[in-house]
Amino acid sequence: MEVIEGDVVLCEFYFTDLKQSKKRPVLVFKDNLPYNDFVAIPISSRIEYLKDDETLLERSAFAKGNIPKTSKLMIRKTFVVSKNAIQKKYGTLSNQSFKAFHSMFCKYFGCKN
Repeated sequence: MEVIEGDVVLCEFYFTDLKQSKKRPVLVFKDNLPYNDFVAIPISSRIEYLKDDETLLERSAFAKGNIPKTSKLMIRKTFVVSKNAIQKKYGTLSNQSFKAFHSMFCKYFGCKN
């Protein structure tokens, strides 16, 4: 499945035994990696406690589509994912929302905006 930065997708992640898996949503943060990979920021619907590097992801952040319920982005847990793991696309964030999340990422990891 083709994705662009700012897409929120559902991915299937297998456990080390390769027999069981979980499906989890992620934000496509960077999609220009080689080998059909992209940089993802995990999303969780467990929003009771927000840490300093977590921020709410609300339905109003989307330009197209949405997620089932208000969730959070977990910036510190950013990782690389194969596009083969994508099961479906929830939607695409607005440019304004994506830029705000990008700024939070850069503040946390010390990169330049």
